[in-house]
Amino acid sequence: MKCKTLLIKNQIEELNRVVDYLDELGEEWDLAVPLIFSLNLVLEEALTNIILYGLDNQSEHIIEIEFKKSDDQLFISLIDDGIAYDPTQKADPDLTLSVEDRPIGGLGIFLIKKIMNQVVYSRKENKNYLMLTKNINV
Repeated sequence: MKCKTLLIKNQIEELNRVVDYLDELGEEWDLAVPLIFSLNLVLEEALTNIILYGLDNQSEHIIEIEFKKSDDQLFISLIDDGIAYDPTQKADPDLTLSVEDRPIGGLGIFLIKKIMNQVVYSRKENKNYLMLTKNINV
């Protein structure tokens, strides 16, 4: 299994580093361009939520992003020391409602769950672990 790790600070500007890193990883691991596009969307949603809502102070925090690839799956783990929050427990938004009637929030995790094949959350040693799995080469 191939493994790589990227560490970013809890700053929105760091999302640019993630995009660049994914592009490099895509070339190195021979990942399809549409897959990289989807992963960029997923990581932007998840990391924005962690950076803006998951950390309860203005101190610098490090968010660890682990990438693992087997022959047919890609695994991404987001690890942070923020507030305990399980995004998988959030109910899916009611897409039958008009935009005006729909409550704010919830579309990001819904999008992540639709793009990825598996989304699992756990809390260990005062850290959040969001594990994302995507089937590839299907």
